[in-house]
Amino acid sequence: MQGLFRFLLRLVLVAVGLVFAATLLVALAGLVALWGARSLWARVTGRPVAPFVMRVDPRGGFSRVVRGAQAGPRSGIGDITDVEAKERL
Repeated sequence: MQGLFRFLLRLVLVAVGLVFAATLLVALAGLVALWGARSLWARVTGRPVAPFVMRVDPRGGFSRVVRGAQAGPRSGIGDITDVEAKERL
């Protein structure tokens, strides 16, 4: 009985893997078709074919933090005037 259960479990896992792979393949085919249609439309209309570009500036996160620090304290934090440390027991 255990052998049958293991076989069925493996069969289900293989089926799930195949469905996942097929889903990825269909999604990739859809993206390729979309890219091809976009390229074809650009050629038909006489525009240059521009690639998909994801512009990421690695300095953006740092700049955002620096701008936030220069803006001053957030509301509520500026109300704290003095803090005394407690002694450890």
